[in-house]
Amino acid sequence: MHKIRSGPRAVLLLGSLLASSPALADAADSAAIREAALKDDVAWSFTEGLTTEVGPRPAGTPQEARGREWAVARLKALGFSNVRAEPYTMPVWLRGREDARIVSPFPQNLVLAALGNSGSTGEKGVEGEVVYFPSLADLEAAPDAALKGKIAFVDHGMSATQDGSSYGYFGAARRQGPSIASKKGAIAILIRSVGTDHHRVPHTGVQMWADGVEPIPAAALSVPDAEQLARIAKRGQPVRVHLTLLSKMLKDQPSGNVIAEIPGSDPAAGVVVAACHLDSWDQGTGAIDDAAGCGIAVASALQVAKAGTPRRTIRILMAGAEEVGGDGSRAYFKAHGAEKHALAIESDFGADRVWRVDFKLPKGHGALATRIKQGLAPLGVGSGEQVAGGGADIAPLVQAGVPVIDLQQDGTRYFDLHHTPDDTLDKIDPVQLRQNVAAWAVTLNLVANASETLSAN
Repeated sequence: MHKIRSGPRAVLLLGSLLASSPALADAADSAAIREAALKDDVAWSFTEGLTTEVGPRPAGTPQEARGREWAVARLKALGFSNVRAEPYTMPVWLRGREDARIVSPFPQNLVLAALGNSGSTGEKGVEGEVVYFPSLADLEAAPDAALKGKIAFVDHGMSATQDGSSYGYFGAARRQGPSIASKKGAIAILIRSVGTDHHRVPHTGVQMWADGVEPIPAAALSVPDAEQLARIAKRGQPVRVHLTLLSKMLKDQPSGNVIAEIPGSDPAAGVVVAACHLDSWDQGTGAIDDAAGCGIAVASALQVAKAGTPRRTIRILMAGAEEVGGDGSRAYFKAHGAEKHALAIESDFGADRVWRVDFKLPKGHGALATRIKQGLAPLGVGSGEQVAGGGADIAPLVQAGVPVIDLQQDGTRYFDLHHTPDDTLDKIDPVQLRQNVAAWAVTLNLVANASETLSAN
């Protein structure tokens, strides 16, 4: 192998090689960006600031508005261009007092959290006999007569997976269970939290009532409380529960998205959207879901800017109201869907290390995918075989055919914390957070500067 000597002639030779080989230039850029990102604490500072100075950010509330104001100020201070909030209005569900107790046969309290859009019991609460179902399928199969005037209880056993794939299946108990129970005449529904922990903290989350369904009180029991209720039900004696869930709905409340950009040199090349969501549930401070995702997007875009003006504009999208149904993503698409989008990417699965990359690129873009894989490999990121699908904050763009890349984070412990009071800053590992920024920065840089044409199919 020919050894390049150090000194001025070596520098000129290296520059000549890089100029004549775009692949070598990309590799050199990726190496420099990786090294810089792995020492960068912008993502940590952003996450710490948002969770400390704002805290919980429920969609459509004054807390979420403070989050937008905070984000706009911080993004301007960091040097982003075209920073603004883009408002819209939405209905808002507000949590009130919530408690439950087993009346008989073994009186004791239960720890639970109302699900988003739950009906209210009123101040006096409701009391009824519990009907136990081992799974959502068992609830679906039950005759209506078995539930009329009673409280449904849906159990299940969600296990941790690295890619979070179990959430889709077990999450159906939360998403569809309340509507099914209401249709069958239940006066309320309890579900086992959609989580993988065994802490006595319940997991909330949104559910949407099916058309024509009367809302009923709906809540998630902490995993230990669900297991306790299941053991009691299996004793064979009638189980009665008294449930109080107070909540209310407000119409036309202000929410909004936050937008910021690193302007590109070639407007005709399109926009690369780097997305996260700014809102959170009310119980924790929304650190893993999704302040860290916003910190990752911000820090990685700044790393690209430090390397030089990118060809394509990188647009940060901090969507509002993701947790309650994706209002922010739809508002963004309504306002910007007609623009040329080269690619979309989203961070909304915590802050543990990126371990896999998946693609959905136009045909003929294998070389770009290869460059990205090569840039990510030193970070321990492997290549997946699945088609990238994005997340809720970019879903309308993906549905419209915009190319997408998924940088898959390790979700092994994500559903221990998801939608609970435990979603707090101390759960963020700064080392893994920096690895996320490095992976994102390498990917954004290669996409934003790619010579290939990228756009919706």
